[in-house]
Amino acid sequence: MEEDQKIKNLISAVILLAGLFVGSLFVDVAQLMRGDGFSQKNLNQSEIFEAGGKTWVAYGEPMVEVKVLSDDTCGDKCDPSEALVWMRRVIPTISARKIDFNSPEAKDLINKFGIKTLPAFVFDSAVAKTDFYSQAQVLFDQKDNQYALKTDELGLTPGKYLATPEVKESDATFGKTDSNVKVVVYSDFQCPYCKLFWSTLRDTMKNYADKVLFDYKELPLPIHPQANGAALAAQCALEQNKFWEYGDKLFGSQDDWTGNTDTQKFKDYAKVLGLNTDQFNQCLDSKKYQSKIDNSVSEANSFGVSGTPAIFINNQFKNGVTSADDLKTAIEQELGK
Repeated sequence: MEEDQKIKNLISAVILLAGLFVGSLFVDVAQLMRGDGFSQKNLNQSEIFEAGGKTWVAYGEPMVEVKVLSDDTCGDKCDPSEALVWMRRVIPTISARKIDFNSPEAKDLINKFGIKTLPAFVFDSAVAKTDFYSQAQVLFDQKDNQYALKTDELGLTPGKYLATPEVKESDATFGKTDSNVKVVVYSDFQCPYCKLFWSTLRDTMKNYADKVLFDYKELPLPIHPQANGAALAAQCALEQNKFWEYGDKLFGSQDDWTGNTDTQKFKDYAKVLGLNTDQFNQCLDSKKYQSKIDNSVSEANSFGVSGTPAIFINNQFKNGVTSADDLKTAIEQELGK
């Protein structure tokens, strides 16, 4: 009896497996006849196939979801399409979901990662399993199994700024301290374009001294060998409340000191302007304000700023030499809000 039961069980198992196989076969055949599906067996054996006018390619990497934070009201500047095209070249299994930056979900991400610009891209944990991530981890900021792409390090042009550089008490400032309109300038004393913009900035400062707060931040570029030394000298002049006069001298004499490799010219300018030379020289020789300059550079980079001059008029951003008319228009727009 026991042997007969084993045989019956075996027959039942065979019937069940055969039914499953035939059922699966009929499903595949039905799908193929309808044209709306493919045999899983065939899919597993194919790396590429066509259907419905599209070509499908198999990838060994997981599907990666990316949340795209954007603002439809800022138009093409915030359009993430171009950035997503590039991303899909390096992570072809991306599935993008767009969310408005004002939504609760987006605000949580903005606060979590300190996002300053739009569009922004936050990936799920699957991105850590991709080949691209294994080679470019430095481009991601990880928090709680989510990964924000550092768009500033990739050089992606911001479409909208959610935050603006902070005006610090130690900065070189001019104008109305409690103004709602702030003009923040990142500049390099050896940059020829900054020299062109300087006169525009100085004239504008005089015209809006009672309405706007102007803030100068150092951004010495690596391509200019004397820029960091000039920035140090300007900060030492700021220590004696002569920053703007010293800046006039640096830009006005730019051709004279850019070819030097020492700091003597900077010390000469301090003497001409009537600064306490002993205090100035000690400040310059000790590189007293190097950490301040380094922090200014880091701050600029966090806003995606890598060139000079770079100008923020509240959250309006202008890159490069800006005309007096354009600067005035931007300021008037902010004053009118």
